[in-house]
Amino acid sequence: MDTQNQPRLYLVTGASGYVGGRLVRDLQAEGKKVRVLVRDAKKIQGQSWANSVEIIEGNASNAEDLDRALAGVHTAYYLLHSINVATDFGHIESAMAKGFAEAAERQRVQQIIYLGGIANDENRSRHLTSRMNTGTQLASTSVPVLELRAGIIIGSGSASFEMLRHLTHRLPIMTTPKWVSNRTQPIAIRDVLYYLRSAAVLTKPINHIYDIGGPEVVTYAAMMQKFAEISGLRRRKIIEVPVLTPKLSSLWIGFVTPVPTSLARPLVESLISEVVVDPRKSITELIPLPSEGLLTVSQAIQLALTRTAENHVDTRWSDAAFPTAPWQKAQSDPDWAGELTLKDHREITTNVAREKIWEQIEGIGGARGWFGSDWLWYLRGLLDRIVGGVGLRRGRRDPVHLRIGDSVDFWRVEGLENGKHLRLYAEMILPGKAWLEFHLEEKDGKTVVTQDALFEPRGLGGQIYWYLVSPFHFFIFPTMLRNIVKAARKS
Repeated sequence: MDTQNQPRLYLVTGASGYVGGRLVRDLQAEGKKVRVLVRDAKKIQGQSWANSVEIIEGNASNAEDLDRALAGVHTAYYLLHSINVATDFGHIESAMAKGFAEAAERQRVQQIIYLGGIANDENRSRHLTSRMNTGTQLASTSVPVLELRAGIIIGSGSASFEMLRHLTHRLPIMTTPKWVSNRTQPIAIRDVLYYLRSAAVLTKPINHIYDIGGPEVVTYAAMMQKFAEISGLRRRKIIEVPVLTPKLSSLWIGFVTPVPTSLARPLVESLISEVVVDPRKSITELIPLPSEGLLTVSQAIQLALTRTAENHVDTRWSDAAFPTAPWQKAQSDPDWAGELTLKDHREITTNVAREKIWEQIEGIGGARGWFGSDWLWYLRGLLDRIVGGVGLRRGRRDPVHLRIGDSVDFWRVEGLENGKHLRLYAEMILPGKAWLEFHLEEKDGKTVVTQDALFEPRGLGGQIYWYLVSPFHFFIFPTMLRNIVKAARKS
């Protein structure tokens, strides 16, 4: 319970995601008492704020976990979504929101703050409908819910920004569906965070829905032209055609950009609706505009490009775990669940300093590539995208440094001990579960570099898969290890 002499306790769900990770950083920087609810605490250990907040490890669908997370909380931020989890995400989201609201009522939470999507158009998408229904379920108890609805969020690392950036960079001439001419009101991530932070210090609980958006209403086509201009590119030739359905559009986006098809589709479907702030739901009556004003579309794009160029991207759309194939085990499964572990082991001893080799290992993937046989890695990534996986184009959040939870192409950092050990977990679609590990140690004045490719097959199909790709391992992995040492020696 909140009292005048006791600081408010804030719970942030979705703290490992794009908006949540930045919100925790901002709240903590302002001296607020913050608790986070995450499924896997290891995923946030690399965050600058990880040691400054209270961490509750649990599942937002479990009533006991929710009660633990919400106990003593004054304000709870609900930043969860399930669009990347299953085709029936609408049902999952509604049930999860209902359970969260009931737990908040049991624990006497004073305020829920929810970031949803603008859904004023009657022809709204399945994604926006689900976002609206989530708000309805959160508001189904006595706990007041302040629902902030936003459209496209422009910021370094956001899925919407990455989709815009890669479409514009890679396609000087493009055929597009008619929805590129629909009106939308984008908002900068900086301004979204301003409203979320401001909502944290309101003196009274609020039970209301407000739309938030930037100062401009534009079309998606106009945004692409603005992006091209700011990036120093020629004006893009955009040809509208009526035959590109949302499904076809998302497949094309999944092929051309790093954003996977499963995430591109709800984003595309949302653009079919006109996502514009309703003046009757204006937030300014509750929270005034920031003193420096809201960023325009051009300013938001410029800021995002600058942060990307400076490698100052705190969170990224790929920070949220991508769903793997249904036959793959969850990360929390016990070691014996796979029953069989197949291994490709490589080792090399060199007189190159361990620190120099670690620089190369930590910089693996992304623009630097995989130290040889990159065409084979590209082919594997292409095959993964064809069957609905993340593919190779996710790249990296930072080209030099890694933290636990980072995505590296179709891998995710699962273990990291600076200068000594890196463990990558495969998020490509596989008949089993796979890791790539590097380990460094010093012996007799030399550096021993160990590289292991591990695979836990699922049934006979998984074992057949391993032996089919093993011939490629004999070419890829020794080459990779030699080239890492070679690059370290040159550096």
